[in-house]
Amino acid sequence: MLFNINIMSNLPIITLSKTFHRKENQILIGFKHDWTLINVVKHIPNAKWSATLKSWYVKNNPENLGLIYSVFQGRAYVNNSKLFNKQILCKSTFPNKQKRNLTKENRDLLNSFYKYLLGKRYSKSTVNTYSFFIADFIEFHNNKVLNSLTIKNVNEFIETIFIRRNYSISTQRQFISAVKQFIVFYPDTEISNLALTRPKKSRILPTVLSQEEMIAIIQRTKNLKHRAILALIYSAGLRIGELLSLKLEDLQIQRKQILIKRAKGRKDRYVTLADSFMPLLHNYLMTYEPKIYFVEGREGKAYSASSVRKFLLRSCKAAKINRNVTPHTLRHSYATHLLENGVGLRYIQELLGHSKPETTMIYTHVARKDLIDIKSPLDYAVEQLIKNNKEDNKFLLSGK
Repeated sequence: MLFNINIMSNLPIITLSKTFHRKENQILIGFKHDWTLINVVKHIPNAKWSATLKSWYVKNNPENLGLIYSVFQGRAYVNNSKLFNKQILCKSTFPNKQKRNLTKENRDLLNSFYKYLLGKRYSKSTVNTYSFFIADFIEFHNNKVLNSLTIKNVNEFIETIFIRRNYSISTQRQFISAVKQFIVFYPDTEISNLALTRPKKSRILPTVLSQEEMIAIIQRTKNLKHRAILALIYSAGLRIGELLSLKLEDLQIQRKQILIKRAKGRKDRYVTLADSFMPLLHNYLMTYEPKIYFVEGREGKAYSASSVRKFLLRSCKAAKINRNVTPHTLRHSYATHLLENGVGLRYIQELLGHSKPETTMIYTHVARKDLIDIKSPLDYAVEQLIKNNKEDNKFLLSGK
């Protein structure tokens, strides 16, 4: 079996497979009837129930696959063996091309590649994403000998799959990274590593809330556990995964520090426990009495990221904030507010756990510390007009 997983008896199993439905490639999300899992799958954008297939499904692309792994993390074990082993039922994007099958040799090769990625100690998400990309790439060129594949075949796959399906640039960059790893693992192809170039990253500025908006969100979060979660994410700049895996033993209350273990890039780091957060922290710990993790679900099970997103959305609506706010928005706001309050970029980089200073530099483009004092030329023009027309110093742009 490709991509074997160890199944724990205390978690339900999600089985992924692929099919062709409503004129598109779809990922089927199969599980025994469970209202908890049904509520979780509803947090996947565009996930739909099919009475014909008797299954939930979502459009088959790497971004949706990543979302599936994310929303079910800690709630279920995702078995993706059928997704990669099963005969492809989809119609080809090329006109005269028939249904494709992975040969036994290709399945064995993909299984070995999966194990190779595990040996490189990549995260589970990266291993699954890279394996998914290469499986689709090999299927796409199933009628070709792998040894004969060149950079032309890579570009053909990108133009047909990524461009026509409007995949994001970041997804295309991940695919190139996956191919680079594959040709190191399997150097018998004619694909040149030097010819593999990633498209330039889109420069999208992060959404940042003001300090007043952050306080409003926390104030309007009535549930004590929910309030403690949002306050900790913002006050310490945590990623959602770091919050969910945070153990009580890592809260060093006397030193007012939190030890974040094995974060992104397998790095440990310390962050500060805010003084203003301490009363809320003590109240939360005394009320809920968590046993192992800082935040726990029912019966001590892992809390889900989808639950955090859900109550954060409710709090934003209560605070009359209409922008798209996610848990990571709170982390962006933390970093930006630190910069606006005079904390140096080097220290912010350490607190966020960034490997490269360039990643932290993005916050210089949204911080208002220096820009807020810059006056618009329109203001200068209006002031000059009022100064030159002393008899009519009540000039307004509105004309009223």
